[in-house]
Amino acid sequence: MRYEWFGLESSASARVRLRAPLAALAAAALGRTAGRQPPNILFVAVDDLNTDLGCYGHPTVLSPNIDRLARRGVRFHRAYCQYPVCNPSRTSLLSGRYPETAGVLDNRTPPHSILKDVVFLPQFLRQNGYFTARIGKIYHDGMDGPADWDVQLDPRPDSKTGRTGEGRNLTGGKFAFFHWMAAEGTDEDQPDGLIAREAVRLLGEKRDKPFFLAVGFRKPHDPYVAPKRYFEPYPLEKIPAPEGPAADENDIPPAALPPVRHNLGLQEGREFRRAYYACISFMDAQFGKLLAALDASPAAANTLIVFFGDNGLHLGEHGWWNKVTLFERSARIPLIIALPGARPPGAACRQPVELLSLYPTLAELAGLTPPSGLQSPSVVPLLRNPQAPWSRPAYSVVARGKFMGRSIQTARYRYTEWDEGRQGVELYDHDMDPQEYHNLAADPSYSEVSRELKQLLAAARPQSHPLLTGAKP
Repeated sequence: MRYEWFGLESSASARVRLRAPLAALAAAALGRTAGRQPPNILFVAVDDLNTDLGCYGHPTVLSPNIDRLARRGVRFHRAYCQYPVCNPSRTSLLSGRYPETAGVLDNRTPPHSILKDVVFLPQFLRQNGYFTARIGKIYHDGMDGPADWDVQLDPRPDSKTGRTGEGRNLTGGKFAFFHWMAAEGTDEDQPDGLIAREAVRLLGEKRDKPFFLAVGFRKPHDPYVAPKRYFEPYPLEKIPAPEGPAADENDIPPAALPPVRHNLGLQEGREFRRAYYACISFMDAQFGKLLAALDASPAAANTLIVFFGDNGLHLGEHGWWNKVTLFERSARIPLIIALPGARPPGAACRQPVELLSLYPTLAELAGLTPPSGLQSPSVVPLLRNPQAPWSRPAYSVVARGKFMGRSIQTARYRYTEWDEGRQGVELYDHDMDPQEYHNLAADPSYSEVSRELKQLLAAARPQSHPLLTGAKP
């Protein structure tokens, strides 16, 4: 196996060799000429969206607008977040740092408070002449930096109509996880309906700067609430139950799944899945409004679109109904990038890529020199040729109390170590087992593969933030 070792491409010589041809590609793809305004960027982040989408081959979920975007852009079939939880994932992609380097491994740490010298993506674009606006959730819980945005909007419905309907609350108390509801009211009785409305309004405003419009949809994050018309295409009896062998968990290290488990019965599991699918379709409809408004505007000819989920979600696979794992269902995310006028459209890239690559990719497509310290390369070569050789694996982590799980995804394998192997090792051959049902780490016939991937994982591990090592910053 041949892989690119992490760190090689940070060499100055590599940057000099690549910068000129790839900058030319970006200009050509966007139809840019000297003196023309840099491209607008529509940046769409979706909370807890896994790859259960029509364009990713799901047989049940209705996502016509996301599918339409995929037909005009490059769909990354094997894109991975760097930490399958909201704040660490979003901090990583917006800072251009791996979670360990950023020092954000939970949903409580404000990223700008510990990364004071880092120029985050919105701030970088704003410093370089972009009008930057944020509608909805981009940073977790509104942990925006003071220099990130010209406009920040968090629209919320005044009416309580969208909080009533038919559903189920399995946990009691606060309306959150394991709560779902087919709600009364219209799209705009839900936050995402208002987020779409405000984004459409901003798209229609004239300005003399290129824009970076960051739109953060909250669904399909829990609670799983959407107008009831989005539940109707999903009859409960047609919702499949989770699949998998009965002994699936026998070869999984205990650390691979969080200790608090929720065992849903067949009926409850189908209801959960139905509500999640309905929330995807609801979010897709809101995205469709945004896409239609852009297509009808003069800005369309010079606007690139990025659409992604911040992390995936288990829907009962491996007995789990959440994120926070390093399995495919949690770490793998949808990622679509559409350049205006790019040909051929509708391509699929099956190389493993990182969400972390968005920062350098957007900098390059905007014709800008990215700041130092970014830890993942631009994927512009894969936008030019989705089948281009690409030997770099994707790296993801998750914390389990006092130790870490670290994982790499190559073109064929996922290799994971818990507490540097002391709490268990996992190896999955995705050519033979894409659902990750059979852990091959102890299989003698895969010993050489395990050895090579262990070395690759060790090389991939980035430097940790001083807060994580106990050293003084």
